[in-house]
Amino acid sequence: MKYRNAKTILPERLLRELQQYVQGEILYVPGREEIRAGWGESNGTREMYKRRNAEIVMLYRSGISVEKIAERYNLSEYSIKKIICRSKHKASEYEKVIG
Repeated sequence: MKYRNAKTILPERLLRELQQYVQGEILYVPGREEIRAGWGESNGTREMYKRRNAEIVMLYRSGISVEKIAERYNLSEYSIKKIICRSKHKASEYEKVIG
């Protein structure tokens, strides 16, 4: 999120209207819903977690223990188990990610 001075970007009448409600404070203006990207889509985070989870599932299926996988990724064993359980429902999605 970037800070911008309203005085430099808004028309004078709109600035005066806003000043009736807010003065000298930071105001968050959300993007329009139809333009907003989903969580992690614009910075690659979503794809990174998909790839990581696919790797975790692949390691588990190759016989590596949950404990070892948890150590490798610095996650709890519970988190690893959740990822593995979800993978049963998303098997085709993970196969696409790994390629």
